[in-house]
Amino acid sequence: MWRIVALAVLFAPLAGAQVAVPGLPALPGAPVPALPRLGFPGTRPLVPPLARALTRRIGALGEARKQHILHLLRRYPRLIALDPAGNPIVRDEVVAIGPSAAALRRARQAGFVVVRVQRLTPLALRVLVLRTPAGLSAARALITLRQLDPEGTYDFNHLYTESGATHSGAAPPAAPAATFPTAAAAHRRVLGLIDGGVDLSHPVFRGATIHQHGCAGRSEPSAHGTAVASLMIGRGRRFEGAAPGAELYAANVYCARPTGGSVTAIARAFAWLVRRAVPVINVSLVGPANALLHAVVARVLQRGILIVAAVGNDGPAAPPLYPAAYPGVIGVTAVGPHRRVLFEAERGPQVMFAAPGADIEAASLPRGYARVRGTSFAAPLVSGLLASRLRAPAPAAARAALQALIHRAIHLGRPGRNPVYGYGLVAAGLPRFAELR
Repeated sequence: MWRIVALAVLFAPLAGAQVAVPGLPALPGAPVPALPRLGFPGTRPLVPPLARALTRRIGALGEARKQHILHLLRRYPRLIALDPAGNPIVRDEVVAIGPSAAALRRARQAGFVVVRVQRLTPLALRVLVLRTPAGLSAARALITLRQLDPEGTYDFNHLYTESGATHSGAAPPAAPAATFPTAAAAHRRVLGLIDGGVDLSHPVFRGATIHQHGCAGRSEPSAHGTAVASLMIGRGRRFEGAAPGAELYAANVYCARPTGGSVTAIARAFAWLVRRAVPVINVSLVGPANALLHAVVARVLQRGILIVAAVGNDGPAAPPLYPAAYPGVIGVTAVGPHRRVLFEAERGPQVMFAAPGADIEAASLPRGYARVRGTSFAAPLVSGLLASRLRAPAPAAARAALQALIHRAIHLGRPGRNPVYGYGLVAAGLPRFAELR
């Protein structure tokens, strides 16, 4: 029965108007005009046959995340479930943010059990993971907790997924010797990454300083995390990322676990990066709005740290994905070689910049390069550009770096900031490639 329900929820139509999240202020900037369901800004309405063809193409391109979620549900039904909106969650768990002693006592009396306590000291947050009473779904458990503690903050332990795909075997391996004429950095450049693990043995990271966190000290490299990291700091014989040679703090939130990418793991990763005074954090992961993620993001931004996030690939009419859609986060979409937005890229007021995200290559497992596609791979290019202007977290410096990038953006689409390209295209020409010798 659970499979029938899961399929019905998961494959319900995602198309619809861009929706606002109650209680969240709009991103700064001019009002964003509504987009037509299909077509590009400034174009005529599509004739029905072309509209139908594009609808099929967008649907196919936007299926990857849903297919991944369905795979998780089929393979790990005892560990993973869906929330009422069809988003993946850790089964039988809910998250409580700083509950009072009285609220926790009532929860225990109602049958809840504390399974983990996370003290995110750099973010001044205390988070408890509660196991739901036997026979009570996470959705009913949340209702119960909110009734027991109307002033408290509770949510699902949502799972967040990657926002792009790598295609292995697209390019041969490259030698590690750097041949690009790069200028010496005027100051220490530091970046943060929340993603899967990074393969430190890849030649593109030869000589790089990379600090990894998570997985209890185990090395758990992933294709996605390795590709994103290479676009940030990679440097090889034929390849150069946006901030080659920069120091990277990489937090692995997956660790090859079925419940990897949970909001609690992401919260721990943010706390670790704040403690390391990282000025720019890249998050090429997407998922639903979540109370814990919102609280964490707000505290990180208050410290003058820039968060750059992929807007997602669920399609142009899909609801917004997070953390990119939170106020103050720098949402990045992806364009192809002809500077057209990807069909599957999300649109909306969360889009701040566009960057290359298709028909480019990035480091792949085990030691080569592969074609990549998706907003996942546009975001790290923007992160690298911003890091070149920042020494440490500081609100004034972060605002200045952001304004400088806005001024450099190549305007695309409708006049002003628009919901397809944001302020425009940056990182044109990145990553850089050279001929193999």
